[in-house]
Amino acid sequence: MRIGELAGLAGVSTRTVRHYHHLGLLPEPQRKANGYREYGLRDAVALARVRRLTELGLGLEEVRDVLADDAGRELREVLTELDEDLARQEEAIRARRARLAEVLRRSEEPGGLPEEGPVSEQLAEVFAKMARTSATLPGPEPAMAVREREVLALLDASGDGRARGAMAAALREMFVTPGSMERAYAAYGLLDELAGAAVDDPRVVEAARALVECVPDRVVAAIAAGAGPVADSGRATEVWAELLVRELAPAQAEAMRVAMRMIGEGTR
Repeated sequence: MRIGELAGLAGVSTRTVRHYHHLGLLPEPQRKANGYREYGLRDAVALARVRRLTELGLGLEEVRDVLADDAGRELREVLTELDEDLARQEEAIRARRARLAEVLRRSEEPGGLPEEGPVSEQLAEVFAKMARTSATLPGPEPAMAVREREVLALLDASGDGRARGAMAAALREMFVTPGSMERAYAAYGLLDELAGAAVDDPRVVEAARALVECVPDRVVAAIAAGAGPVADSGRATEVWAELLVRELAPAQAEAMRVAMRMIGEGTR
């Protein structure tokens, strides 16, 4: 039979047959005097076996092992490894679906799926609280709150697990007490007012103090001491503060720097 007949019999394309020839998975028959390949029953059986192995999920290199004349790996060994790999993939998919289900559940809550999301569960709780606070404001949400969410979402997606943990600890400390989010939004508003101000504007220090007031005394003391997990949280806070500073107007950036100096010195 010709290559087209062989391919049709095995349920593959002629291009696939030629590819298998090129890889050595299917021996090439001798050409006849007219230049055409002539295939027989053994070729069809071999091609069908390659197709069945690939349908099981074996890669072509694994198929080569199975078909190798010099023993190679036994078919059972290859199939066992494939089954174990599929089990790992199945478990990973289940875990991903569980995380996705949690994100979808939170999306039904107010502010549960912010524009910057998806984010970790800890940060999602903070963002939801920010959304609830924003809904109580008479005007639009402060621009600084939006910028802060963007930077926090970036740090949340960072590959640095220590930075993520420190950030989560800092957020828990800062926003656990009643009224903490409201104080933060008041500070955001003061920063927004500095958009066109000079760096020596008296409101710079006022905004800086408002920012520092958002940080609990225990966190300020630990950062000033430079020790312990809370101090690590403070260093994570410095990271996002510096990222924010790069995008701010001069007076806003100065207020952020003054606030960080005050926190580092343990002063209010």
